[in-house]
Amino acid sequence: MSESVQLPAKEKPRPEDVSSPDAIIKAMYDNISGPAGPRNWYRQRSLYLDGARLIPIGNRVHKESDLQIMSIDEWIRDAEKYFSENDFYESEIMRKIDRFGNMVQVFSTYAARHSIDGEPFARGINSIQLLEKDDRWWIVTVMWENESKDNPIPEEFLPYLW
Repeated sequence: MSESVQLPAKEKPRPEDVSSPDAIIKAMYDNISGPAGPRNWYRQRSLYLDGARLIPIGNRVHKESDLQIMSIDEWIRDAEKYFSENDFYESEIMRKIDRFGNMVQVFSTYAARHSIDGEPFARGINSIQLLEKDDRWWIVTVMWENESKDNPIPEEFLPYLW
């Protein structure tokens, strides 16, 4: 069993990671993607508002599960062993976004792969709530569900095929 990662105090974000909704979503996906090994948890944590929640609502790529409500630190502890032992690349394949004032709601359809160009082994939708505050963007909540045979992704959340 691997030792749990030491979680440092929150680090200042990279300005390019928090400059827009596009930038923070890209940073979220980029930072969890990569070959087996540690992730940059400093960078990941810098994207999230204090008190933010990560909420998987069903089975996940690394374990069977039910609804969980986690802080960013709890999510890191939960996912770090999987990332340390498995190549994992998650990318956005479609996005629907709504904004009112300083808040943004994003439905971000994703595909998970074991290699950058590999076939997806999982797909699903991240429901991401963002907040513009203090001259930057923050992730407030990420709730997600993987696609299943009984719960396919609706066409409206899939990219158009040409």
